[in-house]
Amino acid sequence: MDFLLRSSLNGLVSRGALEVVSASGTRFTVGDGSSAAVTVRFADRRAQWSLLLDPELRFGELYMQGRLLVERGTLYELLALLVDNARHAQVSPWLALFDRIRFARRRRRPRNDRERSQRNVAHHYDLGDALYELFLDDDRQYSCAYFEHPQQSLEAAQLAKKRHITAKLNVEPGHSVLDIGCGWGGLALYLAGIAEAGKVAGITLSQEQLKTAATRARQQGLDDRVGFSLTDYREMQGSFDRIVSVGMFEHVGPASYETYFRHARRLLKDDGIMLLHTIGCTGVPAHADPWLDKYIFPGGYVPALSQMMPAIEASGLVVSDIEVLRLHYASTLRAWRERFAAARHSALALALGDERFCRMWEYYLAFCETVFRYDDIVVFQVLLAPRNDTVPLTRDYIAAQEARLRAREQLVHAPDAATSRLRAIGS
Repeated sequence: MDFLLRSSLNGLVSRGALEVVSASGTRFTVGDGSSAAVTVRFADRRAQWSLLLDPELRFGELYMQGRLLVERGTLYELLALLVDNARHAQVSPWLALFDRIRFARRRRRPRNDRERSQRNVAHHYDLGDALYELFLDDDRQYSCAYFEHPQQSLEAAQLAKKRHITAKLNVEPGHSVLDIGCGWGGLALYLAGIAEAGKVAGITLSQEQLKTAATRARQQGLDDRVGFSLTDYREMQGSFDRIVSVGMFEHVGPASYETYFRHARRLLKDDGIMLLHTIGCTGVPAHADPWLDKYIFPGGYVPALSQMMPAIEASGLVVSDIEVLRLHYASTLRAWRERFAAARHSALALALGDERFCRMWEYYLAFCETVFRYDDIVVFQVLLAPRNDTVPLTRDYIAAQEARLRAREQLVHAPDAATSRLRAIGS
């Protein structure tokens, strides 16, 4: 068995160094030795067989169970080594067969209807606000931040994300806005409080997020202009000047793409604009990662642009702009991972001492960071409109809107200082 393990890993790791201690105590190293070795140890022989038969699923499971131990280096360094090497790896015939089977099964999976979608959302997002408070920014933005420079803090980068999205949407005072998948309400409140939108409707399928979002609207005195509801996008009624959806499309599933964009077009006014912010892949369509699908985001799927475009075209929407955020999510996940590690004792207490739960979250954050840093996973911001003359002709308007929004942020968040400056300018 040790021979099979070594042979498989030799085909996977060609750069760097991975030292392996098998269950029998055999020690070997694969790779070219160009970096310090990361050492892993298998706790039992069944763990080795499990990994050989289905590595994409079992690797994370074995780490969660404490049967695959990182003895030298860190979990992140181990995953970074493996994911970076995977781009150049010689895939074994049985793993290639597994990939084809999984992709075929994904295409036959049931649609994410309302009931299934709500179960999937509850699995991850209804774990309790206390958990997410451990590692998210103060506004609880649970999606890719927008880093204007490498040293920017997570809080500032998440604010920049909201500003960048709002500027692209060209939101004007009085506009009506629909936020599909509103999370804890941060973007919807920004649209009303900073961009001065007239009416903002935020919809979610998470009971926990809904309660928090509604409470925040009342606390900020915006509940007369911002309303949150437990509503599936397929059931939403009305007509909106702007539609935004951040980090929700990954839960729609390829079988429902046409439904999603058709409903978005129905809800968007003829002179309206929509922004879709979604994780995507720059390569060819592939199956969902089996470990993430089982433990973190059931029913989730990362689309390629080639899968999205036919559904967009069929809906009657026009693609007005596409921006690819490269590495921004890797930086976001690094901040989350470091914050989670610093608060691990609190996470363990919330999980009632369940070490497996903490290991699952450690693996999730580290694995996702590596695929955004070394694989073909990015974030797409797709700007859509019913007509090709709705969005301004050049991108210059985005910078101008961002400047206006920055000024509003200073006025709203530091009214005394801003008022003093205005008085000084006018005197």
